[in-house]
Amino acid sequence: MAAHYLEFERPIADLEAKIEELSRLSETAGPGSLDGEIEALRARAQDMRREAYANLDAWQKTQVARHPDRPHFVDYVAHLIEDFQELRGDRRFADDQAIMGGLGRFRGMPVVVMGHEKGRDTVGRVKHNFGYARPEGYRKAIRLMELAERFNLPVLSFVDTAGAYPGVASEERGVAEAIARSTEKCLMLETPNVAVISGEGGSGGAIAIAATSRVLILEHAIYSVIAPEGANSILWRGARTAGEAAKAMKITAQDLERMKIVDRIIPEPPGGAHSDPEAAMTAVGDAVEEELKALLALDPATLKAKRAERFYAIGRSGLQ
Repeated sequence: MAAHYLEFERPIADLEAKIEELSRLSETAGPGSLDGEIEALRARAQDMRREAYANLDAWQKTQVARHPDRPHFVDYVAHLIEDFQELRGDRRFADDQAIMGGLGRFRGMPVVVMGHEKGRDTVGRVKHNFGYARPEGYRKAIRLMELAERFNLPVLSFVDTAGAYPGVASEERGVAEAIARSTEKCLMLETPNVAVISGEGGSGGAIAIAATSRVLILEHAIYSVIAPEGANSILWRGARTAGEAAKAMKITAQDLERMKIVDRIIPEPPGGAHSDPEAAMTAVGDAVEEELKALLALDPATLKAKRAERFYAIGRSGLQ
């Protein structure tokens, strides 16, 4: 499969195309004949990638957060969760595969894990509705959290969605109420919960499973009340660009940490999580483990009090 390059990565794409061309020439010119040149170009491409990703603006980070090759929920489960048993359905209407979840062991610890799944190919994206959850997805999340509470299990959430599904059927089945109930359950949960914003964190569709004791975010992920394109359309009637909207909205991990909306940034490999998914997922696992160990020492009343204090403080501090 051909590599997927973002617009700002075009110079890197051109250089790597030259590397491929030299590699083919090397096969005909004799073993090792062009190894020096190829290695020098590869080192240069890596330097270019590291430099580009060290200076991304808000819109470029948005593009990286949406990169199709970033690790998905199913990848995090495969890499971090042992003995995963998926649980389906909300016991009311249907099973929504935009939010997946179940039971498993995280580094030996029994947990409930859930998250948005966008799908990778056409069939998968249709199955998972591109990560746009319907009401039954959030009701499934509530069911999973109630199960976690019953058996005193921590909850891990992986957030990657542009938002909840806004279709007529979704509204008819009470998507706003389902999001509100899921958010409430997160806030009132008597067991530790940790959320990871792994790609896009879009609006209520994200916060419904991210109103947790600790909110972590990957270095190039975003978290916003609306997509930059939507903000541009609503606020400026399309008179500006999505890039200008992204900058104004302060949606990057660095902006969010400064405003104390997220608690911790998880570094990504040079070139983004999609350039080395294994390393990115291991870093996520290490950060989650560290946060969970601290939370497990707290009793239910303290957990709820600290969670409430954390969210009440948003907008009142960290804005200097």
